[in-house]
This record gives sequence, structure tokens and C-alpha cells, in this order.
Amino acid sequence: MLYFANPDFLLLLPFILLVPVVYGVRRIVRRRRLAAFGDPELVSALMPSFSAGRGWLKIIFFSLGLACVILGLSRPQMGATLKEHKSRGAEIMICLDVSNSMLAKDYSPSRLERAKLAISRLVDRLADDRIGLVVFAGQSFVQLPITADFVSAKMFMNSIGTSSVPIQGTAIGDAIITAAKSFSVQSRKSRAIIVITDGENHEDDPVEAAGTVAEQGIKVYTIGVGSEQGQPIETEGGLMKDKNGNIVVTKLDEQTLKAVARAGNGAYVRAGNEEFGLNPVIDDIRRMEDEELGSVVFEDFTEQHMYFFGAALLFFLLEALTGERRWKKKLF
Repeated sequence: MLYFANPDFLLLLPFILLVPVVYGVRRIVRRRRLAAFGDPELVSALMPSFSAGRGWLKIIFFSLGLACVILGLSRPQMGATLKEHKSRGAEIMICLDVSNSMLAKDYSPSRLERAKLAISRLVDRLADDRIGLVVFAGQSFVQLPITADFVSAKMFMNSIGTSSVPIQGTAIGDAIITAAKSFSVQSRKSRAIIVITDGENHEDDPVEAAGTVAEQGIKVYTIGVGSEQGQPIETEGGLMKDKNGNIVVTKLDEQTLKAVARAGNGAYVRAGNEEFGLNPVIDDIRRMEDEELGSVVFEDFTEQHMYFFGAALLFFLLEALTGERRWKKKLF
């Protein structure tokens, strides 16, 4: 199947039709000018070597050459080869809290947006590792399965918001279990879970969940986002209030997050506005034993543009060698 890597160039193809149109208009204007000198048949007899058909042949060759150049610039490719790629590194699942408390603005522009920016920068540091993403609030979902496609990881990151999980709350334990189930079957040693949250857990026991996955050889790291004094939650309708009309203040629960990190054989880092905390966590993961993460089989496309450029050169040569005069039947 033919595939175009730069399909935008194909939009130029319809404009090639203007070439014969312009040439035809010029021929009409030329014919009218010649008619002003006298009888068209007499003028034609005075130019016996001129061939109208050969002029059109030149335009056809020129148009075909332009078409081949445009097709070549669009980089046509065909899937012809299967390549096998192997890498060594770690698998990292990030659990990102998207509950309403992450809308607090003790980080600029908000806890959630600051966390997304930090994860995006983390992706830029990864090389042969794989990354996955779990979003959670009252329940958890796999937003991005474990992958080495970092471009897709950034695209998924941009679409995350507090509406990504319909049920509000903070179920850290459920997120940890979901992340642990999302590692590839090939990974056995270098597996880590990074939980980014304010730590206000209301749904389950995250310490027990961290201990459970630690028994499987998975390390659990926690990054605390927020301040101990607390911060109100800003929404489109103003400050969030509880059912009694009191302003809801969200605080960082460091004790819970430290306990989760200890149970998960990982570490706890408090996020700052400058250094969010992911860099020291990644440095610690780097010290884990890298393992071969299995073979990734992907389709490699073979370039076909050179054939179109070669055809374009041929048509341009034919156009240059084709004159508007008839060939003489006799040399002498």
C-alpha cells in the first residue's frame, strides 16, 4: 500500500491543470494576432515548419514532469520490511491525581497543570525506557498503556483534566493496583510506579496496596503536591464549598505519602515550584538493573520518491528535446 509521508504537497497537483490552460489561452491570443496580418491560411503557408501538435506535446511532457516532482516531494512510501528493535531500560507507570483538589493554585498555574508540565519534561529525559499513565480520582483508569512512543505520551498528557475521571474522590490504592497490572509481561525487574498526588486519600488503603505491589518487585515512589497550610479550590463558579457552605481547603498529607513510599520500597519527594521532584526519582530508578524489554516489531517504510524524481527528469528532458517545428523528412 502506498503511503505519503508529506501529503500536504499533494494539494499542489490540481494547480498543474493551469499549465495547459494558460498555454491554450496564449495560443488563442497568438492566433488572433497573426490573423491581424492577413489571411490565416496564407500566414500558415508562410510558416510551414510550425507544428501546433508538437507544442501541445511539450506542454504535456512539462506537466507530467511537474506532477512527478510534486509526488516525489510528498515522499511516497511502501511498507516492505519488518524490523525488530530491542531496548534495555525500565518501565515506569505514572499515577496522576486528577481530583478537584488538584485545581488548587498553590503551584502555578495549578497543581494539575504543574504536574503535567513536569511529566512532559520527564518524557524528554527518557531514552530506552517505557512509560505509561494512569489517571485517578474516585477510581482509576489507564490513560496510556506502557509504551516507548513518547510523542503519543505528550499528546495524551495535553488532554488530561479533572473531567478525565467522572467519579470524584482520591483512591490512591486503586491507582497503584491498576498501574501494577499495566506493566508488560516481559518486564520483571525494572518496574516502578510514581504517584503524583496531594495525598488526601478518602477511598482505600494506599499503604496496603503499595506493600502488595512491592512483593512483586515493583517500587512505589510518591510525589507530594500541595502545601501543609492548605489552599482553596478554584472552579469556574468560584471557590469550591462543601454542603454546609464552607470553603473547601485542600492540604498536603505528607504522612500518608511517606508511608506509601516506605511500604513500596521507594521514596517520597515533596514537589517544589522549581524542582517538581521527578528528576531525583528518575535518578534513583536509573540505578535499578536495566533489562531487555522484549522486541518491538514495527513496519519500516521504503522510500519511493527517487523513482518519481527520475521520471520527472525524463519528462523534462523530453520537453526540452521536443521543438515546435516539424522534423524534416529529408536531410538534403
